[in-house]
Amino acid sequence: MARPAGGALPWSGEDGASGHPLMTAAAIREAAGNFGNCVAGMWPDAARRGVTQENFQRFTAGLSPDLRIMDLMDSQPEFTKSIWDYLDILVNDNRLAKGREVLAKYKAQFDATEKATGVDRYIIASIWGIESNYSTQMGDRSVLQSTATLACIGRRQAYFKDEFLSALEIVNRGDLRPEQMRGSWAGAFGPTQFMPTAFKRFAVDGDGDGRRDVVDNPTDLIASTANNLKKDGWQAGQTWGFEVVVPQGFNYMLADRAKAMTIAQWEKLGLKRPTGQPFPHPAEKAYLLAPAGAQGPGFLMLQNYRVIMKYNPAEAYALAIGHFADRLRGGQPFVQP
Repeated sequence: MARPAGGALPWSGEDGASGHPLMTAAAIREAAGNFGNCVAGMWPDAARRGVTQENFQRFTAGLSPDLRIMDLMDSQPEFTKSIWDYLDILVNDNRLAKGREVLAKYKAQFDATEKATGVDRYIIASIWGIESNYSTQMGDRSVLQSTATLACIGRRQAYFKDEFLSALEIVNRGDLRPEQMRGSWAGAFGPTQFMPTAFKRFAVDGDGDGRRDVVDNPTDLIASTANNLKKDGWQAGQTWGFEVVVPQGFNYMLADRAKAMTIAQWEKLGLKRPTGQPFPHPAEKAYLLAPAGAQGPGFLMLQNYRVIMKYNPAEAYALAIGHFADRLRGGQPFVQP
């Protein structure tokens, strides 16, 4: 079995926790033994995408499976952090200070991007901060190796085959070099964690140098992240949501993403902002999120919150992004315990 790169842990050699037939130890070993043939067999698909034979050989030569990914793919989290613990970890003073530095340093790029796309600079800065702690924690696995491993081994091969072929297209086109494409075990890379297919859809050349470099070029990074949010339906000039006080005796069956109502309708049911401020647009549609049930605060979530959820479909993540952006803008911490 191939030695893992660097000081990475080796594969456990055990069946995956999902119980999927392709995640048994025997199936993983068998697929790993066929890895070279599997990668070579993707050449016709790569050719159809415009990858040259020379580049296909160059970028796949020496690829070996990173089987440790199989443990990560099926790992069961030991515990799930409550949404508050998650927010405390992500939205802290150190990260806020770094975020303000980034906003000042790249003010010209944020100005231009906000003008061109209508996407709020504080949301872009927030995604950058929460995804990679401002480019300091981007993951160190080779995207080509990770996506090739997942395209040939395990339970999501069709999905990751598209990611691997897209990664080949990126390096074939010269937007990024293979060594720039390092990231998570699943293949997300760069300061705002683009998957290769998302890069293809959303990356833009912000400074006109002919490359879409979302890893080391802040202009391209800011413009591409904004383009992603815009294409996903970002509404310019609108916020993501509001913290609200939910009245005693409220029917929590209404706290459901499928049950959107206008803010005016929510107000009729007794919801109000903890500071007593009015809502700016009572006709806007929102749904109620009550992450701690009747014990905690509620949040009315607008269209832009749904857009953040498309970036990463975890409620806690999207809430952290929205809240962190508000704090970067000078807003206050959440009021209710």
